[in-house]
This record gives sequence, C-alpha cells and structure tokens, in this order.
Amino acid sequence: MLGACATLFGTAQEKNPATTVNHPEWSRNAVIYEVNVRQSTPEGTFEAFLPQIPRLKDLGVDILWFMPIHPISEDGRKGKLGSYYAVRDYKGVNPEFGNIDDFRKVVKAAHDNGMKVIIDWVPNHSGRDNAWVKNHPEWYQRNEKGEMFGPYDWTDVYKFDYSNPEMRKAMTDAMAFWLREADIDGFRCDVAFEVPTDFWNENRPQLEAVKPGIFMLAEAPNPELLEHGFDMDYNWPMKDLFSAIAATSGQYAFKGEDGTIKQFPEKHASDIYVRLEEEANNYPADSYLMNMTTNHDLNSWEGTEFERLGNLQEAFAVLMYTLPGMPLIYTGQEVGMNRAFEFFEKDEAPDWNSGKEVTAFYKKLNDLKHSRKELAAGSKEGAKLERLATASDDVIAFRRGNVITVANLGKTAVKPFKKAPSVKGMTNWMTGAPAALPKTMAPGEYFIFVGE
Repeated sequence: MLGACATLFGTAQEKNPATTVNHPEWSRNAVIYEVNVRQSTPEGTFEAFLPQIPRLKDLGVDILWFMPIHPISEDGRKGKLGSYYAVRDYKGVNPEFGNIDDFRKVVKAAHDNGMKVIIDWVPNHSGRDNAWVKNHPEWYQRNEKGEMFGPYDWTDVYKFDYSNPEMRKAMTDAMAFWLREADIDGFRCDVAFEVPTDFWNENRPQLEAVKPGIFMLAEAPNPELLEHGFDMDYNWPMKDLFSAIAATSGQYAFKGEDGTIKQFPEKHASDIYVRLEEEANNYPADSYLMNMTTNHDLNSWEGTEFERLGNLQEAFAVLMYTLPGMPLIYTGQEVGMNRAFEFFEKDEAPDWNSGKEVTAFYKKLNDLKHSRKELAAGSKEGAKLERLATASDDVIAFRRGNVITVANLGKTAVKPFKKAPSVKGMTNWMTGAPAALPKTMAPGEYFIFVGE
C-alpha cells in the first residue's frame, strides 16, 4: 500500500511560530469570489452588478473580491480599455463602472446580505499618467538610464521606490481612504511579493487602526508575508501541481501563443502530499492559503480550467474545498463558462441562467465548507489532514475530521484501495446516499463522505 494511514499533515506547522495576524472569525470557513465587474454584466457597471448579489449569496459566497475599481491610465494603455492594474488615481473610481456612490451601494448590499468586500490593490506600480508620476517623481524607481520603468513586460506602468518613506505613507493613506469612505473589509494586494515585506508589516496595524478586523490577501507564494501582514496568500504551487497532474494524465490541452502545449514534469496525486508537507514546514502556524482552479490571470492567459484540467476539473474543484485553505470561485466559473475573457476589452458576460448543474455543484461544495468545522482554514481550527493508504499513486485519499475525500486523478480506471477505510455510517455528501466505496474508480471520479 502507498502511504501510511497514520501520516498527518499540518503537524510540522505547529512547530513554526504562529502568525501574529488575528484572522476574522467569519473567514475561517469562508468562500471567496473574484468579481470581474467589466465582464460580469452586459453593462459592466456597479449598478448592473447589484442584482447579482442575492444570487451570489444563494450560491454561498462569503467574500467578494473586486478586481481593481480605479481609473485606468491612458498613457501606454493596452487595448481599448486598458489593464485594470494600471492605476491612474488610487482614490478614484473607474468611470467605466460608475462612481464612488455606486460602489458604496454595492458594498452596503453585500454587507446587508452577510458578505464581506475586499478590493484589488496595486501597490507595486502605478499607471504612467498617475498624478504621482508628475507631482512626486522621486517616488518611482529608475533604470540605468535614469528612466522610470515597469517590471516584466508591463509597459503601461511605472514601478514604485519603497525606499522613500513619503511614498509609503501615501500608499497606506490611499488604502485607508477606502476603509473609511467605502467601508470595505480589506484588500487583495497585487504582486505583493514585489513590495518589501517590512512595508506590509507596518501597513497592517495602520489599516487595522482605521477598521479593525480587516482581511488581507497577498498575490504571492511567500510564507514571510503571512507572519505579520496577510491572512492568506496564493497557493500557486498547488495550482501548478494540479496542471502537472492533469498533463501527466493526458488532460492538459491549452496552447500558448506559439501554438504549443506547455510541458510539465510527471506528477501524480501522491505528489500533493509533498506539497502539503512543504506548506506545513514553511508557513507560520494558522496561515491561510487560497486554493484555485481558475482566476482572472489563469482564465485569460493560461487557459480555462477545462483546457488545463480536462476531465479532472471537478475532482480538482473538490480538492480546493477539502484540502487545507480557502477556495476561490472566479466570475463565470459557477455556471461552467468555458471560454477566456478578453483582458483589455469589454467581453460578453456569462449567461447566468445556464450551467444549472455546475451551479448546483458549487453550491453543494459551499454548503460543505460552511457546515464542516474541520474544513476551516488555518491550523487553529481546521482538522489535520490524515493520509489514507491507496493502491495507486494516482488516487488521493484523506480524512479531515469526519470528512473523507477520495479522487482518481489518473488516466485509467484503477482499484483505489487494497484495504478500504471504513465509511460505515457516513453519507455521500454529493448524493445524500449512504457512503460506499467502489471496487474501481474511473479517471476523474471522486467521493466526499461525511460522518456525524
């Protein structure tokens, strides 16, 4: 048999110093949803988005993460509408979406429906015609020619210089503005790993002084950011592992701009335990990691979840709910939208009346996350993961408290266990039927069993 039944994951994290961040209690069993305002409705406005809030509440969403809502720079603009991440005014609202009063209505409606709101924040760089470029050129880095520049191939932005204390103050002040003026509940911070960690360590308590109990998400896979500054970061390594497993199983089909399919190392379901051990060893105790099968970057630049994960897509969605961490749903994912959004242009909104089976699937998973305390994010409340012995490296099977997850992530039907674990008295969460383990599992087949 592969793997010992007594293997526990999460125990090493208890040896690490705990994060000093006090996670809001409402975040423990929460589901986060990424809102692409531009593409959510035909109008692409806050006003048009308002009627979506009851639908998302019914789906089981707890946190609405809005992609950047700020005006977009025109200097160097990409495409007709530009990148959301080229910010022209940190205290302004993109007129494409409406005005600040329209956004306040969205925040109030979300709060009235029991949801929290965080906004995407771009602290590493600004648009090239941001007022700070003209009024405070000393706040920006310079290249060897003495010119402002953008990181990577981002030609529509200029990178900030965090050695300047006044620039730091201005950034924190702009963030605090939205806590005070729009009553938001926190931030998702773009490329947070490009900003010095000590800024985040200083920034968090200053923001907490404005509104206690905020939630901070880092676009980064850097454990040190979760020591003092952030509640949660991106589980990019797990996302990449999902893609590699799918490629090994012959499911990865997304072609890049050169027309070729990306090559991945051979990986199997059993490699997920290696990643879990890395998380336990490297992250502060009680950290959150965000699990995902898609988001705005993946959808537009790396392919839809169907192109990347194929017939394993549902099984990986189940894992993002039952593995340690918090699950993410991206605009359109909950109706099975199988296309990539345009990034710099207005695109067709999803058909919210389609994909009823997919919606029911995610609603069922959201209900699972909400109702099972053992699936809470963080090691303080979430149950440790116990690996169950399987007969194949392509089958992942684990227990967290009284929740058992089993999935075949391989390319062929296999016998999952030599000696199956007892599921007596448990229920198949997805069907409501008494739990029963099959003798063989087809590729992509999965089970979630729950007990009292």
